[in-house]
Amino acid sequence: MAKLKTLANCKPSEFLRQSNRIRKAAAEWLTATDILEIRKNVPELEEIDDSMSDAAKVAIATKNRRALEEQARENLMSILDAVMDEHPDETLNLLALMCFVEPEHVDDHSMAEYLEAFTELINDEAVMGFFTSLARLGQTPTQRR
Repeated sequence: MAKLKTLANCKPSEFLRQSNRIRKAAAEWLTATDILEIRKNVPELEEIDDSMSDAAKVAIATKNRRALEEQARENLMSILDAVMDEHPDETLNLLALMCFVEPEHVDDHSMAEYLEAFTELINDEAVMGFFTSLARLGQTPTQRR
């Protein structure tokens, strides 16, 4: 089984163009799957104020933590439903682009090949550092002079 090409093992001349294709596909995927909206689901939390006893504060903090953990689980399940049940083609096409595979050739490779390539990609510190830096740069407010 030949190793799939990824951003972690491609030629430098291929890196930026394929990164941009992936960026565009990821933006479309995020819109289609509604993941960013799903992540916004948060439970109502009970406020803690200074007039409460320490025991009441601990009880409320525990209750709030459990509510947040439960909501996180629900959000994760909703995200998995969105990417695997509702939009599997879009998810697989995005994964294929990460491996330089065109959408019409997605089924030419095994899922094991894709998962191995994806694992290699996310474990590559240089690639992940590049994208983390870009994400931080994108969050930096611009200033007018």
